[in-house]
Amino acid sequence: METGDDQGLEAVYRATRADLLRFLVARTGDAAEADDLMQELWIKLQNPTAGPIAHGKAYLYRMAQNLIVDRLRERQRRQRRERNWYGERLGHAADGVEPSDPGRNAEEEMLDREETAAVASAIANLPPGARRAFELHKLHGLSHADVAAELGISRSGVEKHMAVAIKYLRRTLLD
Repeated sequence: METGDDQGLEAVYRATRADLLRFLVARTGDAAEADDLMQELWIKLQNPTAGPIAHGKAYLYRMAQNLIVDRLRERQRRQRRERNWYGERLGHAADGVEPSDPGRNAEEEMLDREETAAVASAIANLPPGARRAFELHKLHGLSHADVAAELGISRSGVEKHMAVAIKYLRRTLLD
């Protein structure tokens, strides 16, 4: 669906508002924060875009994901500022006590990268139908009904693909 005008994108927003809200609640784990993000998304839609948007629904989901990432980065910056402020306030440096680095150490980062690579490899090795259903449902946040419509299969077919994907991923990642 091409949404070259702002009214088209707003219509897509209204049609997918409930799904977007569920997506945000699932990602943030907080209904109040999800509502705040929905309001931010609506405000951003009020500013005209640079050009036509070929896939309005995908565009809205990407905007929502970007808002989540922005919110997370903002929270991390605030926490870092507060840790620094408390460190100065309590006089750790004045007492000659070196504050510990609150960041992650190299080993934790390496383990995270290895785990991410293992998950990505396992997803890439899924059977094609199961991989596509898994990506649409788990990574893009679509419901089983939306995945079924996207793939042109029944909802029960989506559930079978998901069962295959989960079983394969669990077995692969436990090994």
